Amino acid sequence: MIKIYNTLTREKEVFTPLEPGKVKMYVCGPTVYNYIHIGNARSTVAFDTVRRYLEYRDYEVKFISNFTDVDDKIIRAAKELNVTAPEVADRFIEAYYKDTKALGVGDATANPRVMDNIPEIVDFIAVLIEKGYAYIVDGDVYYRTRKFKKYGRLSGISIDELEVGASNRTEMSENNKKEDPLDFALWKAVKADEINWEAPWGFGRPGWHIECSVMATKYLGDTIDIHAGGQDLSFPHHENEIAQSEAKTGHTFANYWMHNGFVTMDNEKMSKSLGNFVLVHDMIKEMDPQILRFFMATTQYRRPISYNEATIEEAKTNLNKLRRSYDNVSYRLADALKVLPSDLDYLKQLTGIKKQFIEEMDDDFNSANGITVIYELAKLMNIYSEQDDVSEAVLTAMLSQFEELMQIFGITFGTKELVDNKIEELIEERNTARLNKDFKRSDEIRDLLKKEGIILDDTPQGTRWRRKQ
Repeated sequence: MIKIYNTLTREKEVFTPLEPGKVKMYVCGPTVYNYIHIGNARSTVAFDTVRRYLEYRDYEVKFISNFTDVDDKIIRAAKELNVTAPEVADRFIEAYYKDTKALGVGDATANPRVMDNIPEIVDFIAVLIEKGYAYIVDGDVYYRTRKFKKYGRLSGISIDELEVGASNRTEMSENNKKEDPLDFALWKAVKADEINWEAPWGFGRPGWHIECSVMATKYLGDTIDIHAGGQDLSFPHHENEIAQSEAKTGHTFANYWMHNGFVTMDNEKMSKSLGNFVLVHDMIKEMDPQILRFFMATTQYRRPISYNEATIEEAKTNLNKLRRSYDNVSYRLADALKVLPSDLDYLKQLTGIKKQFIEEMDDDFNSANGITVIYELAKLMNIYSEQDDVSEAVLTAMLSQFEELMQIFGITFGTKELVDNKIEELIEERNTARLNKDFKRSDEIRDLLKKEGIILDDTPQGTRWRRKQ
């Protein structure tokens, strides 16, 4: 029984989807004016992990995550680069796919773009105008915030306490046009040299908040199961989405709201505006992307993550320990017996570990506790693989369960490279040298392989080799 902490109600609730066995999930995606930093990637990885676990629990997940490809930042970047706004968006959408694929992020059911949904946005705004929730001023369209009586419920802030322009996307000149300073833009009238589209109230482009309301309801329906995004989006972005969507449809917009914690650097939230960020594009050139994935996926999604050399090194160490456990069991398959009298006992232990893992992950996707259970599985794998006699049935079950659970975190340990015959030949020559007590030649071979990045492990079951990580 999965429980989700619902930001809307501020408590954990039993997850009951609209349709049994199916989940409609929408995650706010990036504004594509630059490469993503690991603060952006944290949300992507966190909810990819949530999606993976839901699928592991046999739910069919329809997963939608948008691209904001029309925005002030994109327009500024286009001017700086002397290209069009669509060209900027295309460039960084392609980069996003490359970076997140390296992090093991699965494909969304769809990644809708604002520019592809302008007619639907115009139609949506027209309904809000017709219902009296929106009004036109000089080609701009604004939402009447106070008219929506439940405004502020998600963020827990009284409407009279709300900070004007909290999204940092509101120009001061706009306030002179508004009926109320708290009203927000649904449509912005065209300015010189800006990308624009035609609407009944004049040429212009969508405001920031309207896009997600339109694309979420278009792809998932008037009511969705889960709406997710970064903690910083709860107000005003998600608050405005609720106001727009429920005013238009008359239905609850989302039943469960999930928000991931920040990535911090020097105890401050990582962001491009503060200049304290590290691009995923650069990081994965310097390290195994799975280390970065492991670093983010194994912290419970609502918790903040502190990024520094020590925490990355810790993730690397822990991931390598798990990899070694996997390799230990894989190696013993070569001399395993078909069955042993102890098989049933070990298979029961595996069943218990799986049950414990599910219990931990069912509790609001607690990946920190979930990975702790996997560490216990790895410990059992290490102990078993060191026995003189091992069973093929147990080894196979261990590997299968280990792979099954690790893939929820987006981590795979399958063989990436073919065994090099030359390495095997050298190892065989070294083994012969050791039998003949020719330790000089034995050491020469070890040193030669070490220079090539090949590490030898002499075990009671024989010599194993691995490439240096």
